[in-house]
Amino acid sequence: MYSQHLYCWLLLAFLYFMLSPCTASAGKVSAIVVFGDSTVDPGNNNYIPTVIKSNFPPYGRDFDGGIATGRFSNGRLVTDFISEAFGLPSSVPAYLDPSCHIDQLSKGVSFASGGAGLDDLTSQATSAISLRHQLELFKTYKEKLKVAKGETLANDIITEALYYFSIGNNDIGINYFALPVRRAQFTPAQYAAYLVGRAHAAVRDVVPHARSCSPAFCWWGACLPREP
Repeated sequence: MYSQHLYCWLLLAFLYFMLSPCTASAGKVSAIVVFGDSTVDPGNNNYIPTVIKSNFPPYGRDFDGGIATGRFSNGRLVTDFISEAFGLPSSVPAYLDPSCHIDQLSKGVSFASGGAGLDDLTSQATSAISLRHQLELFKTYKEKLKVAKGETLANDIITEALYYFSIGNNDIGINYFALPVRRAQFTPAQYAAYLVGRAHAAVRDVVPHARSCSPAFCWWGACLPREP
Protein backbone atom coordinates (compact mmCIF):
# COMPACT_ATOMS: atom_id res chain seq x y z
CA MET A 1 0.00 0.00 0.00
CA TYR A 2 2.87 2.30 0.86
CA SER A 3 4.49 2.00 -2.58
CA GLN A 4 1.13 1.92 -4.39
CA HIS A 5 0.31 5.43 -3.19
CA LEU A 6 3.64 6.72 -4.48
CA TYR A 7 3.20 5.10 -7.87
CA CYS A 8 -0.32 6.53 -8.17
CA TRP A 9 1.03 10.02 -7.58
CA LEU A 10 3.77 9.47 -10.16
CA LEU A 11 1.20 8.24 -12.66
CA LEU A 12 -0.76 11.45 -12.16
CA ALA A 13 2.44 13.41 -12.69
CA PHE A 14 3.11 11.52 -15.92
CA LEU A 15 -0.36 12.31 -17.21
CA TYR A 16 0.05 15.97 -16.24
CA PHE A 17 3.20 16.33 -18.32
CA MET A 18 1.98 14.28 -21.26
CA LEU A 19 -1.13 16.46 -21.50
CA SER A 20 0.78 19.72 -21.10
CA PRO A 21 1.18 22.09 -24.09
CA CYS A 22 4.89 21.43 -24.48
CA THR A 23 4.27 17.90 -25.81
CA ALA A 24 2.33 18.96 -28.88
CA SER A 25 4.32 19.78 -31.99
CA ALA A 26 4.57 18.95 -35.64
CA GLY A 27 7.02 19.54 -38.45
CA LYS A 28 10.75 19.21 -38.91
CA VAL A 29 12.97 18.38 -35.94
CA SER A 30 16.51 19.76 -36.11
CA ALA A 31 17.97 17.67 -33.29
CA ILE A 32 17.08 15.63 -30.24
CA VAL A 33 18.31 16.87 -26.85
CA VAL A 34 18.10 14.35 -24.02
CA PHE A 35 18.16 14.66 -20.22
CA GLY A 36 17.75 11.83 -17.75
CA ASP A 37 19.14 8.69 -16.17
CA SER A 38 20.36 5.26 -17.30
CA THR A 39 17.29 4.77 -19.49
CA VAL A 40 18.74 7.34 -21.91
CA ASP A 41 22.45 7.60 -21.00
CA PRO A 42 24.48 6.69 -24.13
CA GLY A 43 27.79 6.71 -22.28
CA ASN A 44 28.27 9.89 -20.23
CA ASN A 45 29.02 7.78 -17.15
CA ASN A 46 32.11 6.46 -18.92
CA TYR A 47 33.71 9.83 -18.27
CA ILE A 48 32.82 10.50 -14.64
CA PRO A 49 33.95 8.83 -11.38
CA THR A 50 31.01 6.57 -10.61
CA VAL A 51 30.59 2.82 -10.16
CA ILE A 52 27.39 2.97 -12.22
CA LYS A 53 28.77 2.07 -15.64
CA SER A 54 27.77 -0.21 -18.49
CA ASN A 55 30.83 -0.22 -20.76
CA PHE A 56 31.33 -3.96 -20.44
CA PRO A 57 29.50 -7.15 -21.57
CA PRO A 58 26.71 -8.17 -21.74
CA TYR A 59 25.80 -4.53 -22.44
CA GLY A 60 26.00 -3.59 -26.09
CA ARG A 61 26.05 -7.10 -27.50
CA ASP A 62 23.36 -6.17 -30.06
CA PHE A 63 24.72 -2.69 -30.75
CA ASP A 64 26.65 -2.03 -33.98
CA GLY A 65 29.80 -4.12 -33.76
CA GLY A 66 28.72 -5.62 -30.44
CA ILE A 67 30.38 -2.76 -28.59
CA ALA A 68 29.46 -1.79 -25.02
CA THR A 69 29.23 1.97 -25.55
CA GLY A 70 28.06 2.82 -22.05
CA ARG A 71 24.38 2.43 -22.88
CA PHE A 72 22.50 0.51 -20.20
CA SER A 73 21.07 -1.77 -22.86
CA ASN A 74 21.94 -4.70 -25.08
CA GLY A 75 21.51 -2.38 -28.08
CA ARG A 76 20.14 1.03 -28.89
CA LEU A 77 18.09 3.21 -26.54
CA VAL A 78 14.59 4.56 -27.13
CA THR A 79 16.09 7.98 -27.90
CA ASP A 80 18.24 6.41 -30.63
CA PHE A 81 15.13 5.03 -32.31
CA ILE A 82 13.32 8.36 -31.95
CA SER A 83 16.27 10.16 -33.52
CA GLU A 84 16.29 7.81 -36.49
CA ALA A 85 12.52 8.12 -36.89
CA PHE A 86 12.90 11.89 -37.36
CA GLY A 87 15.54 11.41 -40.06
CA LEU A 88 18.40 12.18 -37.69
CA PRO A 89 21.41 9.92 -36.92
CA SER A 90 20.56 6.42 -35.69
CA SER A 91 22.27 6.96 -32.35
CA VAL A 92 22.39 9.96 -30.02
CA PRO A 93 25.92 10.74 -28.78
CA ALA A 94 26.95 11.39 -25.19
CA TYR A 95 27.83 15.02 -24.53
CA LEU A 96 30.94 14.06 -22.52
CA ASP A 97 32.34 11.78 -25.22
CA PRO A 98 35.56 13.54 -26.30
CA SER A 99 35.46 11.89 -29.73
CA CYS A 100 32.22 13.68 -30.65
CA HIS A 101 32.60 17.03 -32.38
CA ILE A 102 30.07 19.84 -32.42
CA ASP A 103 28.75 18.93 -35.89
CA GLN A 104 27.64 15.56 -34.49
CA LEU A 105 26.21 17.12 -31.34
CA SER A 106 24.27 19.69 -33.36
CA LYS A 107 21.98 16.89 -34.60
CA GLY A 108 21.52 15.19 -31.26
CA VAL A 109 23.04 15.13 -27.81
CA SER A 110 22.38 13.40 -24.50
CA PHE A 111 23.33 14.83 -21.12
CA ALA A 112 21.77 11.87 -19.29
CA SER A 113 23.65 10.01 -16.58
CA GLY A 114 22.96 6.57 -15.16
CA GLY A 115 21.88 6.88 -11.53
CA ALA A 116 20.62 10.46 -11.84
CA GLY A 117 17.35 11.64 -10.35
CA LEU A 118 15.06 14.62 -10.13
CA ASP A 119 16.18 14.91 -6.52
CA ASP A 120 19.80 16.10 -6.15
CA LEU A 121 20.22 13.71 -3.23
CA THR A 122 19.68 10.77 -5.59
CA SER A 123 22.52 11.86 -7.86
CA GLN A 124 24.78 12.50 -4.87
CA ALA A 125 24.19 8.95 -3.64
CA THR A 126 25.13 7.45 -7.01
CA SER A 127 27.83 9.98 -8.04
CA ALA A 128 25.82 10.66 -11.20
CA ILE A 129 25.41 13.91 -13.13
CA SER A 130 22.43 15.57 -11.45
CA LEU A 131 19.61 16.96 -13.55
CA ARG A 132 20.59 20.40 -12.30
CA HIS A 133 24.13 19.87 -13.66
CA GLN A 134 22.76 18.44 -16.92
CA LEU A 135 20.88 21.68 -17.46
CA GLU A 136 24.10 23.61 -16.82
CA LEU A 137 25.87 21.48 -19.42
CA PHE A 138 23.04 22.28 -21.82
CA LYS A 139 23.78 25.98 -21.39
CA THR A 140 27.45 25.34 -22.20
CA TYR A 141 26.39 23.30 -25.23
CA LYS A 142 24.31 26.21 -26.55
CA GLU A 143 27.30 28.55 -26.32
CA LYS A 144 29.52 26.06 -28.16
CA LEU A 145 26.84 25.70 -30.81
CA LYS A 146 26.75 29.47 -31.34
CA VAL A 147 30.52 29.59 -31.78
CA ALA A 148 30.50 26.71 -34.28
CA LYS A 149 27.33 27.49 -36.25
CA GLY A 150 26.75 31.19 -35.74
CA GLU A 151 24.06 32.63 -33.50
CA THR A 152 21.21 32.53 -36.03
CA LEU A 153 21.67 28.89 -37.07
CA ALA A 154 22.37 27.83 -33.48
CA ASN A 155 19.14 29.46 -32.31
CA ASP A 156 17.23 27.69 -35.10
CA ILE A 157 18.68 24.33 -34.04
CA ILE A 158 17.78 24.95 -30.39
CA THR A 159 14.26 26.15 -31.21
CA GLU A 160 13.43 23.33 -33.62
CA ALA A 161 14.87 20.53 -31.47
CA LEU A 162 12.89 17.83 -29.67
CA TYR A 163 13.65 17.76 -25.94
CA TYR A 164 13.29 14.41 -24.19
CA PHE A 165 13.33 13.85 -20.40
CA SER A 166 13.45 10.34 -18.95
CA ILE A 167 14.09 10.44 -15.23
CA GLY A 168 12.56 9.67 -11.84
CA ASN A 169 12.92 5.93 -11.30
CA ASN A 170 16.10 6.27 -9.22
CA ASP A 171 14.39 8.73 -6.89
CA ILE A 172 12.04 5.91 -5.97
CA GLY A 173 14.17 2.76 -6.13
CA ILE A 174 17.50 4.12 -4.89
CA ASN A 175 16.56 7.18 -2.84
CA TYR A 176 13.13 6.95 -1.21
CA PHE A 177 12.95 3.20 -0.59
CA ALA A 178 16.66 2.51 0.07
CA LEU A 179 17.84 5.62 1.94
CA PRO A 180 16.28 6.98 5.16
CA VAL A 181 16.53 10.75 4.60
CA ARG A 182 13.57 11.46 2.33
CA ARG A 183 11.29 8.93 4.05
CA ALA A 184 11.87 10.85 7.28
CA GLN A 185 11.01 14.14 5.56
CA PHE A 186 8.13 13.21 3.24
CA THR A 187 5.14 10.92 3.02
CA PRO A 188 4.88 9.12 -0.34
CA ALA A 189 2.38 11.70 -1.60
CA GLN A 190 4.54 14.59 -0.42
CA TYR A 191 7.66 13.16 -2.03
CA ALA A 192 5.81 12.58 -5.31
CA ALA A 193 4.67 16.20 -5.21
CA TYR A 194 8.26 17.27 -4.54
CA LEU A 195 9.47 15.31 -7.57
CA VAL A 196 6.72 16.79 -9.74
CA GLY A 197 7.88 20.25 -8.70
CA ARG A 198 11.48 19.45 -9.62
CA ALA A 199 10.37 18.00 -12.96
CA HIS A 200 8.19 21.01 -13.72
CA ALA A 201 11.07 23.41 -12.97
CA ALA A 202 13.44 21.50 -15.25
CA VAL A 203 10.98 21.39 -18.13
CA ARG A 204 10.16 25.09 -17.75
CA ASP A 205 13.89 25.84 -17.86
CA VAL A 206 14.07 24.24 -21.31
CA VAL A 207 10.64 25.10 -22.75
CA PRO A 208 11.44 28.77 -23.58
CA HIS A 209 13.98 27.39 -26.06
CA ALA A 210 11.92 24.48 -27.32
CA ARG A 211 9.15 23.88 -29.78
CA SER A 212 8.48 20.43 -28.38
CA CYS A 213 9.42 18.32 -25.38
CA SER A 214 8.50 14.87 -24.15
CA PRO A 215 8.80 14.10 -20.43
CA ALA A 216 8.68 10.44 -19.43
CA PHE A 217 8.67 8.47 -16.19
CA CYS A 218 10.42 5.11 -16.46
CA TRP A 219 9.83 2.47 -13.83
CA TRP A 220 12.43 0.94 -11.56
CA GLY A 221 14.35 -2.01 -12.98
CA ALA A 222 14.35 -0.90 -16.61
CA CYS A 223 18.13 -1.22 -16.98
CA LEU A 224 18.98 -4.42 -15.17
CA PRO A 225 20.34 -7.00 -17.65
CA ARG A 226 20.07 -10.72 -17.17
CA GLU A 227 21.66 -13.56 -19.06
CA PRO A 228 19.29 -15.78 -21.07
